[in-house]
Amino acid sequence: MFVQDRAVRGPLDLFHRTYHSLLRSSGEIQVQALAELFAALEPSLHHGVRESAPDLSALTYTSLRLPSCIDQVRLVLLGQSHEVFARSGYGDVLNWQKVNAPGRRRKMFFDGNETLAVLIASPSDVDDLMPMLVSFQLEWNKFYERLSDELAASTRPAPDSATLIERMGLTAEDVGRLRTIWGERLDGRLAAMARHKKRIAVRMLGGSLMDYERATLRWWWQIEEQLSQLNMQQRPIYFVSSNTHSLINLFSGFALRNSDELLAFIRERAHADLVAEYEKIVEAQVPSSLENFLYYVQKKYQAESASKAYFERRADEEQLLGIHRVASRFYVDVDAQVIELGKLDPAVIDPRLRLEGSERLSESQALIVNIDYPLGLAAYHILKIIARSVGELCGVYVVGKAATLNGKIGDVLIPNVVYDEHTDTTFSFAPAFRAADVEPYLAHGSVLDNQKAVTSRGTFLQNSAFLEALYRDFFTDVEMEGGPYLSAIYEQTFASRYPTGDTVSFLRPPFDIGFLHYASDTPYSKGHNLGSRNLSYFGMDPTYATSLAVARRIIQQELARLG
Repeated sequence: MFVQDRAVRGPLDLFHRTYHSLLRSSGEIQVQALAELFAALEPSLHHGVRESAPDLSALTYTSLRLPSCIDQVRLVLLGQSHEVFARSGYGDVLNWQKVNAPGRRRKMFFDGNETLAVLIASPSDVDDLMPMLVSFQLEWNKFYERLSDELAASTRPAPDSATLIERMGLTAEDVGRLRTIWGERLDGRLAAMARHKKRIAVRMLGGSLMDYERATLRWWWQIEEQLSQLNMQQRPIYFVSSNTHSLINLFSGFALRNSDELLAFIRERAHADLVAEYEKIVEAQVPSSLENFLYYVQKKYQAESASKAYFERRADEEQLLGIHRVASRFYVDVDAQVIELGKLDPAVIDPRLRLEGSERLSESQALIVNIDYPLGLAAYHILKIIARSVGELCGVYVVGKAATLNGKIGDVLIPNVVYDEHTDTTFSFAPAFRAADVEPYLAHGSVLDNQKAVTSRGTFLQNSAFLEALYRDFFTDVEMEGGPYLSAIYEQTFASRYPTGDTVSFLRPPFDIGFLHYASDTPYSKGHNLGSRNLSYFGMDPTYATSLAVARRIIQQELARLG
């Protein structure tokens, strides 16, 4: 089996072990010290790592997941909370400039000079960030090597971007891609690449298991405090790990009741492509869902200043329907929503949720706790803390992105086996979902159930040999949260800590368990990752198909529980 194939896992394990051992130091470590080991593992997200020409897919992927201030950053500080930074002499980092990256949720603060403070929720954040910094620095320095002769002389005026682009030999398509991700920063970033070599250092502050658990616990205390009137310690809970929009849209139905304003928005703002799509849906020329389309338009409308009154009305209606939003403030960067099933109105929810007998939900005391899906091992800490804090867990449902080895982007994967790289443990279970639960709501993809998933330690910690070994053992679904969630479920099933190097079968799970993954990457297609394409409008199709399956399952389970 691939888990025992040291020839396959050797380079991955060596790189992983090296940066974790280096980060035990109390001082700074140089990212450059990891460059050769990174190149040796030949990561699937950085195919051109050893080539002198820039790998624009890798550069795009990392640029979308690092803040724009990374151009100025020399030192990256890693810590679990603002208290950890203060204890290490960095003061209150919350008063630094808050920065973000479009492709990764992570609390980050920039001192305005050369230091970036990053709040990490688990070792998985380290596994995500360290390879990304190595990859970004390697690609930056490729630009520097090509531009560093007379253009890099500090006494000369800054060269214009046209000169730099000519020097790099970039095509118009290349420039278009860079302008898409860098925008107005393109000229400045190219000039910076020409003038200095990138030398990033990293320092870990804290890093103990207790530091991670303390940060997660305080994150949950904040939610309990803000929603103390709900008395979550005494009520049955359905736990969902998904996103911050789809379940709420389905349960509130607000966009559907305000479709006239949303349609007026796309017509007035000349969104010709969306107007054309709407007309095709109405005329049944495409199989897309009108409800999903309106949810997508609502998300675009939110970016408009004119939409303020619309979203104020939505907030008021959500309160009446028992829908509560809690934004993460200080610790784990995971927003949450709590939904009171007993306050939902079957007459206004998405029509696809109007099941027979759903009016009986008014008798329910159950809550849905929905969190914005965390990264890797943070999932273990979150579910463990919530499970021991609430009255009763009735179900755990996980929706998220994954890479597929046998499907295409937009397909939905339903695993019943998960191998966890963190623990070398394989979990098998009877899933709450099957293909028939999702297929009626998926217009553009396929649903593949009975799949075997692997929980990877990080997106960069994969290569062709690793993926081929996975596929030989019929592992087709590569994701990052399944194993940690199942480790937390194990500790709610058995009187011991989660195992390592074992095989676990949940013959009698303590509650309903279901995983739904929609494919966002096809690693076998070189360069076909979220750095070179994105799900965009068509990503709404698998997102809402899986969310509908979860919402319907919760309603069915709660109606059965009510008798």
